Amino acid sequence: MNADIAEQRFIALDTVRGVAVMGILLLNIIGFSMPEAAYINPRAYGGATGADLWVYLVNFVLFDGKMRGLFSFLFGASLVLVTERAEAKGENPARVHYSRMLWLLVFGLAHLWLVWWGDILAHYALVGAIAFFFRDKPVASLVRIGIGLLVLETLLMCGIPMGVLALQQNWANASAAEMAKALVEFEKAFGVPPAAYIADQLALFRGSYEAILRDRFGHHVLSPLGMLSFSGPETLGYMLLGMASLKSGLLTGAWERKRYWKWMLVCFAIAIPAYVAIAAYMVRENFSVFATGLGVMTASVPFRPLMILAWACLILLLMRPGGALTTRIAAAGRMAFSNYLFTSLICTTLFYGYGLGLYGHLSRWQVYLVVLAIWALMLLWSKPWLERFRFGPLEWLWRSLARLRLQPIRGGAIG
Repeated sequence: MNADIAEQRFIALDTVRGVAVMGILLLNIIGFSMPEAAYINPRAYGGATGADLWVYLVNFVLFDGKMRGLFSFLFGASLVLVTERAEAKGENPARVHYSRMLWLLVFGLAHLWLVWWGDILAHYALVGAIAFFFRDKPVASLVRIGIGLLVLETLLMCGIPMGVLALQQNWANASAAEMAKALVEFEKAFGVPPAAYIADQLALFRGSYEAILRDRFGHHVLSPLGMLSFSGPETLGYMLLGMASLKSGLLTGAWERKRYWKWMLVCFAIAIPAYVAIAAYMVRENFSVFATGLGVMTASVPFRPLMILAWACLILLLMRPGGALTTRIAAAGRMAFSNYLFTSLICTTLFYGYGLGLYGHLSRWQVYLVVLAIWALMLLWSKPWLERFRFGPLEWLWRSLARLRLQPIRGGAIG
């Protein structure tokens, strides 16, 4: 491959990845700073009026699930690139891939158990182990299978509002006590949890590291398996669509600009009005547990891949190879693994009781001041690091462990 074409290819991928890893923090910041239920329902905590409500709605329409999905697209694309590179070197692609997934699982479990309950890396490692078997399929097959998996995910998510409705209508003729107990569990996840539950969450995360660790091992040890059954089809679908996007040239910047414009405008024109309608419905219903479960978890799923494709097209249209901002975003994307994990360390130190103890003290809009500061750090440190070293620090460690030998790190990756 021509060196200039290859460089353009990786700048495109790294730029999209950089936006994705920065965008993920727009949603994760709520999980770091507030009780878990606030992520889904603004009435649960953090403010549901004025600026706080608008922040929630803008995130729901434009970013919620889209940045994670975009990151999943990139994961699928990277899987293809890594295995192709291994085959070109005469290496066993399965050995290379599964060594990477094994160590990614180790990193993910350490992140989950020791740092933050919202880890995504262990989930990616498990789903990535399955995605490997689809890497050689043509674009059309990858698209068909990916869409089929998203249809399956939508059907699975229908169980959430249906479960709430079944309890509210008492289809099972359960006792009042049984119904109340089951509804409380739904309220904890999608509605407004009891005040005592919120108080317990605040006390826990404003407390000691030992107490938080005990709770994490009590409630999240096996959460990657639950996540695999809950959102595995969606994540796998996105990875396969990411493979298709790479092979078709979408993610490498190989399309003509008018084609990117066409897909961006069509996808946004379909998906944004749909998301706005869903958001309006939830507001009208005052974010009831049924409305939120239906809106966030079910009705949004079919429109999410359209938003992801539109975002990818928009990023690539705005990308300016050699430009100061593009170069810094691409550097942040090239170090996405390090940036993702360092973000968790920074945020848990800021918000948890063993750090600055800001947990639950900032409103929904105020936590985005923290997001802006962390974005600035990502953009400031990633490029200078890669001017001196070939990989980000954790990328280097992951690569060395997967290959069972220390990899060379001196010598800039960019310059």
